[in-house]
Amino acid sequence: MTNQPISGNDLARFSGPNTFMRLPQVNNLTGLDVAVVGIPMDIGTSWRSGTRLGPKQVRSESAMIRPYNLQTGAAPFDSLNVGDIGDLAINTFNLRDSLSIIQESYAAILTHDVTPVGIGGDHSLTLPILRAIAGKYGPVALVHVDAHADVNDDMFGERETHGTVFRRAYEENLIVPNKTYQIGLRGTGYTAEDFSEAAGWGFQQFIAPELWHRSLTTLGSEIRRDIGTEMPVYISYDIDSLDPAFAPGTGTPEIGGLTTPQAMELIRALRGLNVVGCDMVEVSPPYDPSGNTALTAANLLFELLCILPGVTYR
Repeated sequence: MTNQPISGNDLARFSGPNTFMRLPQVNNLTGLDVAVVGIPMDIGTSWRSGTRLGPKQVRSESAMIRPYNLQTGAAPFDSLNVGDIGDLAINTFNLRDSLSIIQESYAAILTHDVTPVGIGGDHSLTLPILRAIAGKYGPVALVHVDAHADVNDDMFGERETHGTVFRRAYEENLIVPNKTYQIGLRGTGYTAEDFSEAAGWGFQQFIAPELWHRSLTTLGSEIRRDIGTEMPVYISYDIDSLDPAFAPGTGTPEIGGLTTPQAMELIRALRGLNVVGCDMVEVSPPYDPSGNTALTAANLLFELLCILPGVTYR
């Protein structure tokens, strides 16, 4: 018997546990297929703080989501045992220590046959996650949806921040360069090399203006065919990939981004990939008191759950 979210017909959605989709909170990973983990930190960000509050609000807004995906037929809780394992106890005063805590925690999680789903938190958290993921699987394919490439060499002399993640991942051989897809890039940079250098490594980059006014189903399908069904894949989803009209509650907003329908099309088209982990990052609740950004992030996390290997479709 798999864990099931508490039904809104059994307990009002404004009550109950503050877990993702009101799933059981678990301490023992034995028997779990998917572990939802919060990473409440923002000490790796360079502009607006507040993502330390992201996991709590994403969980809160997820109470509205029901377990069956009417649009795709996915029923992830029918076949996958999913539990919320709570938040990692990061060191809110020390980024380097926090990244070590994340890596060690994920390495422990991955000793079990479980897929970790992270709720951030700023994007610096993805680097230690990829270190742990590569420790188990070797270099992985990467689908990175973001307004920013996050390939700076350093920021204020620091080499591990939310803007340096994927340069470090490339240098450390955590990802397969020609199976790395960066989707939704836009905005401004300091030099042209801010974008072109990673393309020279083999990263496949899709800037947002090229995606305006078109379905992303085709792009997602092409990525799926390019990667294949065997290679381990990690998906890192930065909420600022969406236009601020859809997701204003983020630390580094950029106009001209993706729409929520495009985000759903992209994720759904990736079904069939061997996804071994994913995250949703950069939700900053103080910049969206309405909760809409966290609501959107929660729904996109559910869409990611719906494409994990082993999900039942009805």
